[in-house]
Amino acid sequence: MGRYLAITGGVGGAKLALGLANILEPRELAFAVNTGDDFDHLGLHISPDVDTLTYTLAEASNTETGWGRADESWRFIETLAEFGGETWFRLGDRDLALHVTRTRALASGQTLTQVTASICQSLGIAHQVLPMSDDSVRTFVTTATGPLAFQHYFVRDRCAPVVSGFEFRGIDQAAPSAAILEVLADDCRGVIICPSNPFVSVDPILNLPGMRDALRACGAPVVAVSPIVGGIAIKGPTAKMMAELKVPSTAAQVARHYGGLLDGFVLDEQDADQHGQLEVKTCVAQSVMSSLADRIALARVTVDFIESLV
Repeated sequence: MGRYLAITGGVGGAKLALGLANILEPRELAFAVNTGDDFDHLGLHISPDVDTLTYTLAEASNTETGWGRADESWRFIETLAEFGGETWFRLGDRDLALHVTRTRALASGQTLTQVTASICQSLGIAHQVLPMSDDSVRTFVTTATGPLAFQHYFVRDRCAPVVSGFEFRGIDQAAPSAAILEVLADDCRGVIICPSNPFVSVDPILNLPGMRDALRACGAPVVAVSPIVGGIAIKGPTAKMMAELKVPSTAAQVARHYGGLLDGFVLDEQDADQHGQLEVKTCVAQSVMSSLADRIALARVTVDFIESLV
């Protein structure tokens, strides 16, 4: 029996990922995670999207901040401020231990896939969490004042600059994770593109050399869940980016963005008027995930939709 592959990045993607992990066994599901957001900070390798998913699956995410680890303290970052250090990217004390562990492991010669697997095992996560690549890909946002590294745009500048495009530095020389390609080649049951930002969370994965070909060749249905509900993004700057790129801030536009890659598209109930109006098959669901029950319900609808397309 093959597995489902869930493509994810950011908080919205992690929410559906948790729902999927609650209904599918580790032998039935693997996650392909964006690493275009990765960056080096204070001498440490930070993998924000990998960590968001890891903490979410481990039920250790910080619900107060929406990012980082639960039951956090901030003595390190407070002391760093006393010395005039960079504090715009807030690293909690418990979170810091993970970044130190990853950085040391990478320096010893482990791949990002290997160290991620080790961290997941330590946190009791049985599902495979697979970084999109072991090679360096770095997302830059094009603005009027020049390119901005994604974390500078997203965290330091709080998404304020107007966006005119995106650049994925190093992607032409990067290879998709061998483990992800194995999931796709080994009787894959379906591919789920989580409700993540299509431009900066999903596109870095899809634009890896050979990834789209592997998705098409796997023969399994590819279904995306819309990150746009009623014209707005539930999480993150997706709608703001679409407006600045001068494309409609609609679920239909997200489906068009993915183009011929999709076999199905999940719309929220607020966008039910678009059901049956797209160039791809659609289904309608309650997709705003405020609770664990919401996450599980959306996961079930999405998996059932995939099964209906087989």
